[in-house]
Amino acid sequence: MNTPDTSTAPVAAVPARIGIRLDGAPLSLPGGTTLADLIAQLGHSPQAVGTAVNGEFVARGARASRVLAEGDAVLLFQPIVGG
Repeated sequence: MNTPDTSTAPVAAVPARIGIRLDGAPLSLPGGTTLADLIAQLGHSPQAVGTAVNGEFVARGARASRVLAEGDAVLLFQPIVGG
């Protein structure tokens, strides 16, 4: 008798809520929130802010794939442009 293969790796559960620090202030967010989601929730235009997570710059194009985790420190800043 053949049984289906159930030896797949366990899937990590997404927490219901996570706690991060946004510009030094504590903030609670739904688990699975991306950096792009956070910027949208705050009402910022993606082009209007620069971002860093845990001291590392996150480019605009990488924000949608950067899922925030418990304890992350997020910094929003005005991008510097000019010549």
